[in-house]
Amino acid sequence: MTAPKKRKLLTLCLLWQPPRILLGMKKRGFGAGRWNGFGGKVAPGETIEDAARREFLEEAGITVGAIRKQGLLEFEFEGSDEILEVHVYGASDYTGDVTESEEMKPQWFDVDDIPFKDMWPDDELWFPAFFSGKNFTGTFLFSADEKMISHDIRVL
Repeated sequence: MTAPKKRKLLTLCLLWQPPRILLGMKKRGFGAGRWNGFGGKVAPGETIEDAARREFLEEAGITVGAIRKQGLLEFEFEGSDEILEVHVYGASDYTGDVTESEEMKPQWFDVDDIPFKDMWPDDELWFPAFFSGKNFTGTFLFSADEKMISHDIRVL
């Protein structure tokens, strides 16, 4: 009998001002070299929403206004003993100046020019639900070398 996998609680927040979205090029660590939203680990004693706000400030130098939870995504990687539980939020306004950090290089993209080929392969599958304002869930299985093996997405 195998032990149950540990769950790692993470956030992902996207700043969406139609027709543009703010993405960041990950400069180091997990996902380096890919465009992504802003987010990361939830610290002990921190709410998931507070973590989403903190990560945006740390990675892009801005304070997001109202945020709305839209998705819950679970990622498994072959050979890993954990499941990444990612809570996805959307924001439309912010204060401050978008600034590059040690971890992320932010850039605005028009919705028609999102660089999906340089992003995690799952993004292209759930972004349409996000952009339409719908709530969604998804589970994804990746190989150890970060290729998507299977997925299941549900728009709620």
